[in-house]
Amino acid sequence: MTNLDIAEVARRSGLPASTLRYYEEKGLIASVGRAGLRRQFDPGVLQRLALIALGRTAGFSLDEIALMFAPDGSPRIDRAVLAAKADDLDATIGRLTVLRDSLRHAAACPAPTHMECPTFRRIIRAAEAGELAAGDHPPAGGRPRR
Repeated sequence: MTNLDIAEVARRSGLPASTLRYYEEKGLIASVGRAGLRRQFDPGVLQRLALIALGRTAGFSLDEIALMFAPDGSPRIDRAVLAAKADDLDATIGRLTVLRDSLRHAAACPAPTHMECPTFRRIIRAAEAGELAAGDHPPAGGRPRR
């Protein structure tokens, strides 16, 4: 298979050429040469970019992603790191679930104003403290608590 120039990699990956150059600077991808002024990449770079995109979507930093590749470019992903990130995502999902349920409660609460709703006031106190505990939201699908 023939090499791809940077414009083709950008088109196929959906990433701007500036991002590809940045990823190359960070050591995440490597060009195999140049044709004129244009960087050339092995077609395998598209799979590597897909892995980088997956890592970014999961919340890994570029430095963390860089550690997930062996010097030869093949993936070497530590399963413990994946499990820890999955635990982080579970915690984020929990916080977002509380936030979603809190917003639904605020939208449906029968109190005259939000600040008169005991549940909403608990939510505000939890937000002021920087954390929302799972017990501070109304039950899913149930009538909002007051």
